[in-house]
Amino acid sequence: MAQRFEEFAAGLSYEDVPEAMRALLRVSFVDTMGVAAIGATTEMSQIARKSTLRLFGAGSAGAARMLMDGREVSPVGAAMAGGFTVDSVDAHDGTTPNKGHVGSAVFPALLAVADAMRAEGRAITGAEFMLWLAIGYEISTRAGKAQHATCPDYHTSGSWTAVGVAVAVARMLGASGEQMRHAAGIGEYHGPRSQMMRCIDFPTMVRDGVGWGAPTGVTAAYLALDGFTGAPALTCESEDAAPFWAGLGSDWMALADTHYKKYPCCRWAHPSMDAAVALMEENGLHHSDVARVEIRTFHYATRLAGHRPKSMDELAYSIAFPVATMIVRGGFGAAEMDAAVLDDADIIRISEATELIDDDEMTARSVAKRWAAVTLETKDGRRFAAEPRSARGDVDAPLSAEEMSGKYHMFADPVLGRARAEEIKALGARFDTLDAKGFAELLDLVLAAPQA
Repeated sequence: MAQRFEEFAAGLSYEDVPEAMRALLRVSFVDTMGVAAIGATTEMSQIARKSTLRLFGAGSAGAARMLMDGREVSPVGAAMAGGFTVDSVDAHDGTTPNKGHVGSAVFPALLAVADAMRAEGRAITGAEFMLWLAIGYEISTRAGKAQHATCPDYHTSGSWTAVGVAVAVARMLGASGEQMRHAAGIGEYHGPRSQMMRCIDFPTMVRDGVGWGAPTGVTAAYLALDGFTGAPALTCESEDAAPFWAGLGSDWMALADTHYKKYPCCRWAHPSMDAAVALMEENGLHHSDVARVEIRTFHYATRLAGHRPKSMDELAYSIAFPVATMIVRGGFGAAEMDAAVLDDADIIRISEATELIDDDEMTARSVAKRWAAVTLETKDGRRFAAEPRSARGDVDAPLSAEEMSGKYHMFADPVLGRARAEEIKALGARFDTLDAKGFAELLDLVLAAPQA
């Protein structure tokens, strides 16, 4: 018989977490903090933190500092503000089979509760935080797969990460297995069943739902601890969900599924972006040579229209504009997070000359990976076609350590300063080895406000 999810969460120890999973979470820690740093500069994050201060004052659970901000609110408020902050820049880790993201909810939620526990005098080690993260990642990943398989609509990451957060936070708070069942049920029931394609079609700051998924999960855990009931969570306990819980505790689904992003925009655009820049470099083309672009990709991706985005939210959920940016600038990074990019005439010209083609072959391929094929046509009539490719960053096509480091510093250094960014990176890369004092220092580094 498969291990029940509450038995897994209640009985797991740090030693039970495979070294490969620990290594993944170390990478995710540093990567997510880089995204949080640049995310803290966005209008979306600033609005979320302003509203959090108005609505979520600290209570008897202990004060928690908002991520990359330092001001104190409740742990639920800090989870919400942190979730919106990380989600404001679409560059965090993800899981392709779930069409979503685990870390953008789990990290802000667990950091918030850990800080509240610290404020109440609880010493927390890095090994403990690693254990809680592992629970949050694995439960979220499996609940997400179960939900996608059993629900007719495509819901945001916030809907299923609410379950993983609820269980992980319940473990943090010392809940029993039965209380964890209720926490999962409460988190699932009240989680934001927000339709992802609504935000794809009409991009706004609602994004991937984790700004509500993270605090919903935190709230669920505290409610369960106080005796509130909510079990069962259908994504964890229903007969239809059972196949997705097979091997729990021995086969780590999060380890197999987690990917990392090279560019700060929807990953559905990434294979086209890589293909376009490769064609430009291989054929010695200048952006002024390009007359039009054809992108053959899977159905959902063609909904990322955004040929002329008017906001950074619309840019995040587009393909034509990021591809045009790669053609014109040769890259897509922190500089392209400045709204001035939206008025770049060269990028606009190529973006508006880009055709998105809903391709059955690409749709059939795009299950475990996301595929696209790009063709460039020049003003003198030449055509350059790239073979279909998938996005890099998956387990079998990882970004190099140098690429991951470069991405982190590109995001973190201008916001935090090089010295603080380096310290976060050094400690984050071995956070599970830190004693209580060392982990408290790391909390201070990631929760304090950016440099003036």
